[in-house]
Amino acid sequence: MQREKIQELVKSMTLEEKVGLCSGSDFWHTKAVERLGIPDIMVSDGPHGLRKQDDKADHLGVNDSIKAVCFPTGCGAATSFNRELITSMGEALGNQCQVEGVSVILGPAVNIKRSPLCGRNFEYYSEDPFLATEIATAHIKGVQSKNVGTSIKHFMANNQETRRMTVEAVMDERSMHEIYLAAFEGAVRNAKPWTIMTSYNRVNGEYVGENKELLTDIVRDKWGFDGFFVSDWGAVNNRVRALSAGLDLEMPASAGYRDKQIKKAVEDGIISEKVVDDACIRILDVAYRYLDSIDKNAVWDLDADHKLARAIAGECIVLLKNEDDILPLKKGSKVAFIGKYADVPRYQGGGSSHINSALITSAMKAVKDAGIENVVYAKGFDDKEDIVNEALELEAIKAAKDAEVAVIFAGLPDLFESEGFDREHMRMPDCQNHLIDEVLKVQPNTIVVLHNGSPVEMPWVNEVKGIVEAYLGGEAVGGATVDILYGEVNPSARLAETFPYQLEDNPSYLSGFGSGNTVNYSEGIFVGYRYYDKKNMPVMFPFGHGLSYTEFEYSNLVVDKNYTEGDTLKVSVDITNKGDRAGKEVVQLYVAPPKKEVIRPLKELKGFDKVFLNPGDTKTVTFTLDRRAFAYYEPRIKDWFVDSGEYEIIIAKSSENLVLAETVSVEGKASIPFVFSPNTVMSEIPNTPEAREIIKPLDNQDGMGGASSEDGSPASEAISKEMADAMERYTPLRAMITFSDGSISPELIDEIVEKLNALK
Repeated sequence: MQREKIQELVKSMTLEEKVGLCSGSDFWHTKAVERLGIPDIMVSDGPHGLRKQDDKADHLGVNDSIKAVCFPTGCGAATSFNRELITSMGEALGNQCQVEGVSVILGPAVNIKRSPLCGRNFEYYSEDPFLATEIATAHIKGVQSKNVGTSIKHFMANNQETRRMTVEAVMDERSMHEIYLAAFEGAVRNAKPWTIMTSYNRVNGEYVGENKELLTDIVRDKWGFDGFFVSDWGAVNNRVRALSAGLDLEMPASAGYRDKQIKKAVEDGIISEKVVDDACIRILDVAYRYLDSIDKNAVWDLDADHKLARAIAGECIVLLKNEDDILPLKKGSKVAFIGKYADVPRYQGGGSSHINSALITSAMKAVKDAGIENVVYAKGFDDKEDIVNEALELEAIKAAKDAEVAVIFAGLPDLFESEGFDREHMRMPDCQNHLIDEVLKVQPNTIVVLHNGSPVEMPWVNEVKGIVEAYLGGEAVGGATVDILYGEVNPSARLAETFPYQLEDNPSYLSGFGSGNTVNYSEGIFVGYRYYDKKNMPVMFPFGHGLSYTEFEYSNLVVDKNYTEGDTLKVSVDITNKGDRAGKEVVQLYVAPPKKEVIRPLKELKGFDKVFLNPGDTKTVTFTLDRRAFAYYEPRIKDWFVDSGEYEIIIAKSSENLVLAETVSVEGKASIPFVFSPNTVMSEIPNTPEAREIIKPLDNQDGMGGASSEDGSPASEAISKEMADAMERYTPLRAMITFSDGSISPELIDEIVEKLNALK
C-alpha cells in the first residue's frame, strides 16, 4: 500500500484506535482495526530458526512452538565469513515465515561480544563490528528478499544478562559509535531492516527506548532508517517518553494501561497527536509491505532445509588445532566417539531463540547413515550436573584405549550458558575436563570437538592433537561435524572472537558486569583483538584463526593508488591453493592507522572475502575501501573523521597471522575546529609566523625556573633541559600569569586567545 493511502487510513482512525495500534494485542500480534479493514500481523522469535507459537505464548521458550528448522546460531554463523551462505539461510527463514503467516522474524542479534561470559553470546555474531555488520546485512537481505521483515536487535549495548532490564551501560562517545552502534549502523544503511528492537537497558543514564538522540536523531535522521522501532518484550519504562523519543510499538500488550497513558498525554497537550500519527504510519507501512506481498504458493520443505542447515554448519565449524595432521580421519580406522554430545548434540542455546527442531542429526547417527564402520560410542559424562560419573568414565577410557583415535565431544551444557543469566567463569564442567585428562593418559591420539556458545578455557590445549570448534551449529551439527572429521568437507570457518587463555585476560574483566545497576565500559574501544593487539598479549586462538586441510599461499598485493577522502581505494591480492585438496580460504584485510596523538587500535578488520580454489588454482581477490576504512569517530565534530597520514593495508590469515602489507598515503578532507582558550597548552599553538607574533609577549619568561642545563649550576642538576622543555610544552596560557614577572595579566591572556581564534 502506498504511503499516501496509509496516511489517509490513519487520518480516518480515532485517537483511541491510533493509540491502540501502538501496542500489541497479545504476545505476537499487533492490533487490528476492524472498522477500517486493517488486519493484525504476527511477529515471531528468531533469529536462527522460526519459533512460532500460537497458544500458550511466552517470551522465553518455556512452551512449545511449531516444528521448525534450527540453523547454526549467531556464534557459528559469523565464523563462516560467508555472506552468500548466510543470505541463503535468511532466504530459507523468510520462506518459512511466508508459509506460516509471520510478517517479521525477530533477529538478527548483533550485540558485540564484550565479555565471553555473556549468557546470550551464542546468539551474537562477533567482537568485531565490521564482521557483525556484514553477516547481519547478509541475513537481513536474505529474509527480506521473501517480503518478510527482520527486527535487528537488541539496540543497543545489551551485552549482559545480569540485571539486563535495569542496568546502565556507561561508555564514552567514541566507544559507543565505533564499537556498539557500528554493527547496527552498517546493517541499517546496507540492508534496511523493516524494524529495530530496542533493548531493556539504559545507556549513560537513559533507557534506550526513551533516548531521542539514539532513536530519532541518529538512527532515523543520520542513518536513514524508515521502519518502526519495537520494544523488547517488557522493555518499556515510560511509554509517553518512549513514544516521543521514537519507540513506535510496545510489545507485548500492556492490558491497555499504557494506551490510556498515551491518550491522556495527547489530550493534556503533553505530546502532539502527530507523534502518534507518525508511529501508526510507520507500523502500517511495515505491515502492508508484508500484507501486499503474501506468497500463497510458498512451500516449506523440512528435509531440504535440514540439508541446507547441514551445509551451512559445515562452513561454520572451526578447525582450531591439527597436530601431526591427525585430521581428517581415515574411514575404517578404529575410532571412539566419547561424550554425550556425540549422541545427543548440544546444538542451540536456551531461551527465546529455542527452536522446536523437526529433525536432529547427531554425530553417531551421521556415521551410521554414511556407513562408516569401526566407530564405537561411550557416553563418558552426563551434563545434568557437574559430577564425575565413574562408571561412564571407565567405559570411555576403555573405548579410547582400544581405539586408534579418540574423539571427545565436549562443551558447555545448558546449565552453564543460556539467556537469562551470565556465566560465572570461562571453564568447562570439571567432569568433562577430568574425562579428557583420563583419556589422554591412555590415548595420545585425542581430538576434542567443542559444543559451546562462547570461548572456554582449555587446560589440555597443548596435550590433545586436534580441536574442532563446532559451536552451537544447529540441528544438523552432528552430520556437519562428521563431514569435517572424515574430510568430506574441508574446514573453512574462522573465529569471530578471540579465545584468551583465561578469563582474567579479557579486557572487560576488571569492570565485569558492573556493580549494582551500573556497568562501566572502562575498556573503551579496546574490545577483543583490539585489546590483545595493543597489549601485545598472547592468546590461545586469535580472532580470524582457522585451519584447513589444504595450504593457501598469498602473493601480489596491489594497492592501486594513494587515497583521498571521498574516493575509493582498490586492493587486490592473489590466492593460490598449494595443497592437494579443494578448499575455501578466508582472506582478511586489516587497516593500521598512523601513530598519532589520538588513541586508536593497532589495526582493524575492514574487509574479508571467502574464495573457493581447486588444487593448483589461483584467484585474485579484490577489496574496495571507502572513507570508513580509515576513519575514527571524533566527538569534537560528532562525526567520522579521516586523519591524514601513512596507513598500512594488511592482508592476513588471522589478527595475528599477518601475511602481506603495503603502505598507502591517506589525505583527509575535513578538519577539526580548534577553539583556543586560557587552558590551551603551549604545544597546541600552531608554529606559524602569525601565531608566533601573537604570543611574542609571552617570550623570555623564566618564572618556570628553567635554569640552563649547561650552566653547571645546582638548579641545572634539578631541572634538566628535557624537563624544562616538557613543562613548557604542557603549560596552559593561564599559567603564564603566575610564572611571569607581573607583565602578563589575565587581560593579556584573553587578548592573545581572541587573536589566536581570529586566525581561523
